[in-house]
Amino acid sequence: MAEFSWLDVFASHDKDAPLLDSGQRRWRATEIADELRALQPRLAASKVVAVLADNGPAWVMADLGTQLAGKVHLPLPAFFTPAQLRHALEHSAADTVLTDMPERIGALDLGFCHTGRWQGLYWMRRIVPAVSLPEGTAKISYTSGSTGAPKGVCLSREGLLDTAGAVGEATAALALQCHLAALPLGLLLENVAGVHAALLRGIPVHLPPLGTMGWQGGAGFDPARLDAVVRESGAVSLILVPELLKVWSLWLAARGLMASERLRFVAVGGARVAPGLLELARARGIPAYQGYGFTEAGSVVSLNLPGDDGEDAGSPLPHVRLSVREGEVVVHARAFLGYVGGVRATSGAFSSGDLGHLDERGHLHLDGRRGNRLITSYGRNVSPEWVESLLLADAGVAQAVVVGDGRPQLAALIVPSPGADPAALAALIDRVNAALPDYARVRHWLAVQPFTVDNGLATGNGRPVRTRVIEHHSMQIDALYAASSNETNANDKEANDVFP
Repeated sequence: MAEFSWLDVFASHDKDAPLLDSGQRRWRATEIADELRALQPRLAASKVVAVLADNGPAWVMADLGTQLAGKVHLPLPAFFTPAQLRHALEHSAADTVLTDMPERIGALDLGFCHTGRWQGLYWMRRIVPAVSLPEGTAKISYTSGSTGAPKGVCLSREGLLDTAGAVGEATAALALQCHLAALPLGLLLENVAGVHAALLRGIPVHLPPLGTMGWQGGAGFDPARLDAVVRESGAVSLILVPELLKVWSLWLAARGLMASERLRFVAVGGARVAPGLLELARARGIPAYQGYGFTEAGSVVSLNLPGDDGEDAGSPLPHVRLSVREGEVVVHARAFLGYVGGVRATSGAFSSGDLGHLDERGHLHLDGRRGNRLITSYGRNVSPEWVESLLLADAGVAQAVVVGDGRPQLAALIVPSPGADPAALAALIDRVNAALPDYARVRHWLAVQPFTVDNGLATGNGRPVRTRVIEHHSMQIDALYAASSNETNANDKEANDVFP
């Protein structure tokens, strides 16, 4: 089999095709190829190249150029805390950084020196001993995860290309003509399943800065900006996390608007998607379809598509094989090579930690996380994601975490949507409970402040970090159950007074 090269990919497309568009400049296929060639000598002395930058053509070309040079790419999401940035750079022994935030790198005091500029990015270098990486590592992905110092997942070039090619193949019949990179490129979901998949098929990618699309850091997200960019760019496809889909859909609904008629496919991943959210989005003209994947699998492994859709995580893509062992989803693929300085992969099978099952159509259904399963003091097993999905289906709920391990009943920490009536939450709890068996009903609940990256209670894609949320609210949770216990004891005393 011939050696893969992005130069060959661009040579196979129309040389004048504008494949990367920042909103300020359009990069044609030949211009991208020329820039990748010019980048090679500058990367010759590097081993691990970190990129910390806003979305734009420079980010993509740094990614492709690093791969072309046979170096290791370390994407650094801008939402990482200083501690997470430090950990990723030290743990991976990154010796080169390309960034539009040099002050953040300098503040870490890791010995990086400014050595030049390239395409608006600062080029920073240091001399540092290399760490042991699995042979064939092309990209290291550190997710914000559930701890402050997550593992660095080592991924192969072949496995990542498998993912991008499979996504492109699965969506080929949709005749997608322009992809909008709406998520940070530092997320594997966007840079592989979004950008790489589009470029392999010669589909132009629109890459505006994140701020123009409504990203406001800890201040939240402005759906009006996203909607405007979708319309102005003529985007046909994009990828969203559930929270962004929800705020956009609610914004459209509140104004009686429909989404851009050009949209044909909006993939939603990063966390479980409530069926009610997909219904809400589609009612506003957003063709939203749920997918499933994770870092070790090289991003997406299953996807719903028009004509092959359901209230599930979709059909496995052609580059993977899914199986279920003792209720846990196992993915067979070739992306995962091991962890930085740690365990090496010994086979192509990876146990996801997700509980699930395959139906008669071969679609994957997710039943929660193995480590998240709650066991009440009555011995009943409950997946919190099941209950949370019902809560999140309501427009009044922005985020929810269900707790109750070792407790007699379940409780919920609820973040109300902006403008939602707190008094309506009680009625919502009653409606949700009516659809649940007795042991899975929410008996206690509390409205709390949002879980965000800034307060350490959410990952970059908006998913609550369950362990941190529970720890942060531990006193309030204890108070909820204590109040219930006092009420029960009072009722027991009254009963004893009546029935001595």
